[in-house]
Amino acid sequence: MSVETVAAEQSEDLVLREDSEGIARLTLNRPKQYNALSLAMMQAVRRELERIGEDASIKAVIIEGAGRGFCAGHDLRELRGEVSRDFYKQVFDTCCAMMMAVTNLPQPVIAKVHGIATAAGCQLVATCDLAVTEETARFATPGVNIGLFCSTPMVALSRNVPRKRAMQMLLTGEMIEAPTAAEWGLVNKAVPEDELEDAVMGFARAVASKSPHVLKIGKRAFYEQLDVGLSEAYRQTSEVMTENMLARDAAEGIDAFLEKREPTWQGA
Repeated sequence: MSVETVAAEQSEDLVLREDSEGIARLTLNRPKQYNALSLAMMQAVRRELERIGEDASIKAVIIEGAGRGFCAGHDLRELRGEVSRDFYKQVFDTCCAMMMAVTNLPQPVIAKVHGIATAAGCQLVATCDLAVTEETARFATPGVNIGLFCSTPMVALSRNVPRKRAMQMLLTGEMIEAPTAAEWGLVNKAVPEDELEDAVMGFARAVASKSPHVLKIGKRAFYEQLDVGLSEAYRQTSEVMTENMLARDAAEGIDAFLEKREPTWQGA
């Protein structure tokens, strides 16, 4: 990729942010390229997530794509434009760091999917905490078709769908339809196009109505317990619940339930 192209990319609004009702909406904004994840775009997404993580006013995040699709994965023209181990390592390390930023973000993240979500775009859907898709969208990890196995997308994919289903996607590279993605657990639900926004906002508003402190510790505990054995998972989550019970929002929530009123969260 030329210096001129990089400079032009960095001057674009690669990620658009709009905040409303305590919900941050991030839009991947390379519509002509089906929002392919250039190095600059991945860096921009990560920076915006870091800002959101520090913003106590934000309770939930929506990630969507501009134009005709959610995200087509890595920018293949960029990958062929600079053939070097160091550049490739930078691209894939940056992608992994972006995905981890989604997982490590205190706020829940919801993918709003339309069109296609392929390769690293499918990985991003799998990485988000929740995902809603229009029923005509399609998903794939098609790297095998071009000689580049979807190894990093495999990480998120294999943690969301059954093993045989993940291997089917990875080994064949074939597209799956939105209803199948919902059946396999890649997304939470597939809805008609005209219902997509309402379905996504339904999740976002539900999440935003909860204690941000409780969601933060619960999200962290969820991902941590996935990677340990059963007894260690119970040990860890018992400690988490003990600490949670000592939080002011737990006291407020339980008292509000007993007193039959709505809780007033303090975020601590």
